[in-house]
Amino acid sequence: MTLSAEPVIEVLLPAGGDRTLPQDTRIGLSADPKSIPPKHFYDEVGSELFEQITELPSYYPTRAEREILISRGAELAALTETSDLVELGSGSADKALLLIEPMLATGGLQRYLGVDVSESALRSALKTINSIHPELQVRGAVADMTRQLAALPPAVGRRSVALLGGTVGNFPEQPRRRLLKAIADLAGPDGRVIIGFDKVKDPAILVAAYDEPEGVTARFNLNLLTIINRELGADFNPADFEHVALWNEDEEWIEMRLRARRPISVAIDGLGVSFEFAAGEEILTETSAKFTRQSVSDDLTSAGMEICGWFEDSESRFALAVAKPMPAAAQ
Repeated sequence: MTLSAEPVIEVLLPAGGDRTLPQDTRIGLSADPKSIPPKHFYDEVGSELFEQITELPSYYPTRAEREILISRGAELAALTETSDLVELGSGSADKALLLIEPMLATGGLQRYLGVDVSESALRSALKTINSIHPELQVRGAVADMTRQLAALPPAVGRRSVALLGGTVGNFPEQPRRRLLKAIADLAGPDGRVIIGFDKVKDPAILVAAYDEPEGVTARFNLNLLTIINRELGADFNPADFEHVALWNEDEEWIEMRLRARRPISVAIDGLGVSFEFAAGEEILTETSAKFTRQSVSDDLTSAGMEICGWFEDSESRFALAVAKPMPAAAQ
């Protein structure tokens, strides 16, 4: 079969990247406690580091999700009957192919649309997919899923929207439910949604997945300071901060933080401001919520969806939920 043309990638983010970084940095570092949203982790280095994290022995979510996709992929494909697959946060060709191949085997899949904030990661993934499956229409969009889903192209037949890896847990409850509603709208009235949820479990297992002895997650977290230095002209010294991961039992989520090792002052020339840090003061960089089937159902119901498929790995660590629109009378 003749190889199809280079995948078309539409860049929806403003020129120069995600222009919410200046606003998020100014607001987040002025707050008490300080915070920066995790979507800003993913420059080229951050994307590469995250791929390394997924291969670490203590980081089980990727292996657990992969197990589900391999062992239950045919069932998932039959359940969704997808002709148009949209994957949000599609930085890896490997996980995309685990969705694509069983859907192709059913004979219905026509198009794959990958969406990611990292153009370099997306371009690499789409090139690999295109080379393996030239019969598939492969497209991409460099976009922020929290703001730009409505700008994506319309569906070709029945659409499924996938958000894998437990990424949905990075959003607090109300933003998460707004995102799920936007995803439901993107899927359409006869579409399906496929979402990965990391389950509540022993906190020691959870913390170990985010603070492993190899230190890759620490480098990933600290790279956020390098991004702010480069993009906003800041003078953070990453060595002045340490990576921290802990379990928040009340919220049922993991928190990643950057903790100042000593009192420091950081100038951010691009914003024309400076920020002071006391010794031990922290920047919250990520929360990763964990779920039960009931909490997943509650979130989906708030977005007008209901579970129509539920798949867990052999150790019940991770789940893939397939959802469809609720009947109008039930909403």
